[in-house]
Amino acid sequence: MTMIDMPISTTANPARTKWIQLVLGLICMAAIASPQYVWTLLTKPMAAKLGVTLPELQITFSLLIILQTFFSPFQGRLIDSFGPRRLIAIGTVLSGMSWVLTSWVSSLSMLYLVYGCIGGLGTGIVYVGVVGLMVRWFPQNRGFAAGMVAAGYGMGAIATTFPISLSLANNGLEQTLWVFGLLFAVVGFIASQGLKVPEAQNSTAMLEQSTHVLQTQKQYRPTEMLKQPLFWLMFIMMSVISTSGLMVVSQMASFAEDFGITQITLFGMAALPLAMTIDRFTNGLTRPLFGWISDHIGRENTMFIAFALEGCAMTIWLLSREHALAFVLLSGVVFFGWGEIFSLFPSTLTDTFGTTHATANYGCLYIAQGVGSFLGGPLAALLYQSQGSWFPVFALAIGADFITAALALLALKPMRRRFIARSC
Repeated sequence: MTMIDMPISTTANPARTKWIQLVLGLICMAAIASPQYVWTLLTKPMAAKLGVTLPELQITFSLLIILQTFFSPFQGRLIDSFGPRRLIAIGTVLSGMSWVLTSWVSSLSMLYLVYGCIGGLGTGIVYVGVVGLMVRWFPQNRGFAAGMVAAGYGMGAIATTFPISLSLANNGLEQTLWVFGLLFAVVGFIASQGLKVPEAQNSTAMLEQSTHVLQTQKQYRPTEMLKQPLFWLMFIMMSVISTSGLMVVSQMASFAEDFGITQITLFGMAALPLAMTIDRFTNGLTRPLFGWISDHIGRENTMFIAFALEGCAMTIWLLSREHALAFVLLSGVVFFGWGEIFSLFPSTLTDTFGTTHATANYGCLYIAQGVGSFLGGPLAALLYQSQGSWFPVFALAIGADFITAALALLALKPMRRRFIARSC
């Protein structure tokens, strides 16, 4: 282990230290949010610059998500081997520099390489590394801590969307990319330099005091974890709930148009942009909130509530599809019931398989989000195309929500209880 990533003593003021770590983690996550969440602002000027079609350009975004999620086990192992401070610093620089390099690209293949591949690897390293570090710093409040940094990623682009939009209009694509890319790289790198690994004995002591959720004291390596049916149950559940949510939220503009919502104005705003604004807020809020709830009533109980809430909200959403106000409000509830997977699953995984290899272990589970991203949108589009209706899409997503909610209580909870009893 390198000197810069040596565990530090937290006995002097552990409460203050862990909150500083959380703030630094939030900054790192916010610094890598724009490549994914602001991509839509770049598509039109980028397509014009390169002279390509939108479908060709969108492969860049697919590469970004694939490299971010499907390479996460490899990224997690690197972080565990070389330390979070060094690897997260590299990740923030890669993410920011992908924008700087994109300002100079002159071909589609170069765009795929620098924005999609380099950007995806950078964001994946930071995302997995920060979540893995926070669940180690907050053994009693893992759900809340994982939710906070996940919200930082989900909502981090809110602060940059408007300035980037203005810069694109006033300064053009190239200058916007290199200025903001450099800014993201510098801010993320500086914040990463304060990240530390908690002292092992201090984490263990805090773990022993935690009574709200089931937690193991045995430390499982990824190779050991992957042999456990319990891990694959979590993987399937996260894949299913991710896919079901993305089947609907990724197609929101399309079915809103079919339902006649896009022509309606509410409170002086078009209904669809208003709904999307509310959605971004609730999608960020749900992560720390449900994480905090799970710290107090248990992971599986919270999963049941959240997944069933999403299923109920989707059902009412479909039934009241012609009412614009209900459409807008219920869209926020749907996002509220979906976004918490990014706090509940990493905290549950660490509770079950230990903290020592938390980052590498979560890297394996994070592929489930990639599965959802890969399947959700295309599956919904194909189903709609074949059936000519959004009802089958909603029916499949709603059914998946209720099935996963039932699995949380009827399968995951008893299996985890037995597994942890054997591990202690």
